[in-house]
Amino acid sequence: MGTPAFAAPILEGLIQTNDYEVLAVVTQPDRPVGRKRILTPSPVKEVALKHGIEVLQPQKLSGSEEMQRVISLAPDLIVTAAFGQFLPTKLIAAAKVGAVNVHGSLLPKYRGGAPVQYAIMNGDQETGVTIIYMVKKMDAGDMLAQAKLPIGPHDDTGSIFAKMSILGRDTLLATLPKLVAGELVAQKQDESQVVFSPTIKPEEEKLSLTLNAKQIDWKVRALRPAPGAYFENFNGKRTKLWDVTPLAETTSLPAGAVVAVTKHELKLAAADGSVYQVNELQPAGKPRMQVTAYLNGVGQGLREGQVIIGAK
Repeated sequence: MGTPAFAAPILEGLIQTNDYEVLAVVTQPDRPVGRKRILTPSPVKEVALKHGIEVLQPQKLSGSEEMQRVISLAPDLIVTAAFGQFLPTKLIAAAKVGAVNVHGSLLPKYRGGAPVQYAIMNGDQETGVTIIYMVKKMDAGDMLAQAKLPIGPHDDTGSIFAKMSILGRDTLLATLPKLVAGELVAQKQDESQVVFSPTIKPEEEKLSLTLNAKQIDWKVRALRPAPGAYFENFNGKRTKLWDVTPLAETTSLPAGAVVAVTKHELKLAAADGSVYQVNELQPAGKPRMQVTAYLNGVGQGLREGQVIIGAK
């Protein structure tokens, strides 16, 4: 049971091994994508169809015909990975060996729908995957296995998800035989250490002048490749920052001011006297562009000391 690209390698791993027979795949309904709103299957559905596996797509799982179909299959195991809906207790109980989830964090830290984004946004040095028993409470089940993954200085949510999906696949495939053999002792999560990571809201995409250079970099990478982090008023336009570099230098200029500008370089002041370099950005109504293209076009005329963020 899964939906996005993160879950696709996990399904492929289960299919490729000879230890399991995948009886059915449950995924979210096809969604309209792009400007033309073309109805598009989930990455998990695409994998299932490629291998001729039955696909179930309930709008709402609880009480659905699709749920009854899964129960009628009498599965030994139910595996979920970023499925996107809660599993009813009746469905969890249908798994004869167990219902397990591949979660993209080192639980109990970052329960919820945006664990990778929050790990990067908070400047964490590592994240990972946790295999847990499913319960009818968000990511709160007992833990069966855990594996760590470092977060590099250039990693973003896209790159971490790509690495994490492979780590999740390998950790799951190493865990399931022990679970089936009854060799695992599940460990309860420490409720005093729980941190939540709810789905990112649109208003949280906005960058603030109260952030220092490192925090701006963290947020930009956390919201890349989508939806992107933006300043509401950057040289007069709502502008997304797609790539920045926090610098070791400091400045006495106010946050939002130009520290240095050349034909190929734009350094800006952030909170606490910190400085960052803008590498790639996207003014409203324009395509993504490298800073050189910006300074040769929309950003012509910027000068050192000019406050360009939040200026009227």
